[in-house]
Amino acid sequence: MRIMVCIKHVPNSSLIKIDPVTGALIRDGVPHIINPDDRGGIEEALRIKERIAGTIVTIVCMGPARAKSALREAFAMGADEGVLVSDRAFGGSDTRSTSCILGAAIRQLGHFDLIICGRQAIDGDTAQVGPQLAEELGLPQITYVSHLEVDGDQIVAHRNLEKSYLVMHAKMPVLLTAMKEMNDARFPTIQGIKSAFHRPITVLTNDDLKLNPDEIGLIGSPTKVMKSFVPKPRQRGEI
Repeated sequence: MRIMVCIKHVPNSSLIKIDPVTGALIRDGVPHIINPDDRGGIEEALRIKERIAGTIVTIVCMGPARAKSALREAFAMGADEGVLVSDRAFGGSDTRSTSCILGAAIRQLGHFDLIICGRQAIDGDTAQVGPQLAEELGLPQITYVSHLEVDGDQIVAHRNLEKSYLVMHAKMPVLLTAMKEMNDARFPTIQGIKSAFHRPITVLTNDDLKLNPDEIGLIGSPTKVMKSFVPKPRQRGEI
């Protein structure tokens, strides 16, 4: 069984600020972390690996070179393979372009049974990449998953609703979006951290994926963010 987990290396939202003039996120000097929902997806993949012999966990991350640190953290947790999808041509991609690029990378990597994405990233909060990636690859999808069981070539997932959950069955291959509440992600071991720095990371650029430059990156992104801002605090009501 091969599980691919798509992760994002995001700025720590507790430390990030917004430029009051440009409305853009100030990323310089802000430490980056693995997106919390994605960590839940990594942990779930590793738990399946522990239950099902022969399972391979491949981590796929799209981002600049610094995102290699996220892949090494995943190695330290127990992942088997790490793939960085990185090219200047990918810069500025919206969710549509990102799902197109990730889809091409996953097709290039070959066979898979299960793809796990985080529900949403803390820097964008769109919750769109997972569903759009499923459409890109022509896969069934189950979003907002809080519990997962694998039974042969099928999965049983709990899809969270506001006050309840749906029990859903799907035959693999299938794509899931995981919530961080799905589990408590493990801490890397000392031995895992030491070995992670000696593990190879596969880097895929657009020379490998051969995507049309007009359909990726900022040029190929139909979504345009006009402004980001912190709402002004409301005046306290009189009691």
